[in-house]
Amino acid sequence: MPQRIIYENPEGGVCVIAPTDEILSIRTIEEVAKKDVPPGLPFKIVDISEVPTDRSFRNAWEVDSATLTDGVGNLSNEFTPVGDDV
Repeated sequence: MPQRIIYENPEGGVCVIAPTDEILSIRTIEEVAKKDVPPGLPFKIVDISEVPTDRSFRNAWEVDSATLTDGVGNLSNEFTPVGDDV
């Protein structure tokens, strides 16, 4: 099942990253998350079914920050191997 990367932005809103099949054919979703989530912000990788489909209230989406346990955005916006924190 397709997956998404979610994180809480500094203003308290929820951001959702939808990696393309093209990038996932050469990089892991963890690598994409570390590269694309802003530095120092924790993220979670979830099944697409966990992301609300009704976008009319998307500014009201919330996430429990305690569940954002899959990693943290890197300082660099370049790809680094999984396990390396730059």
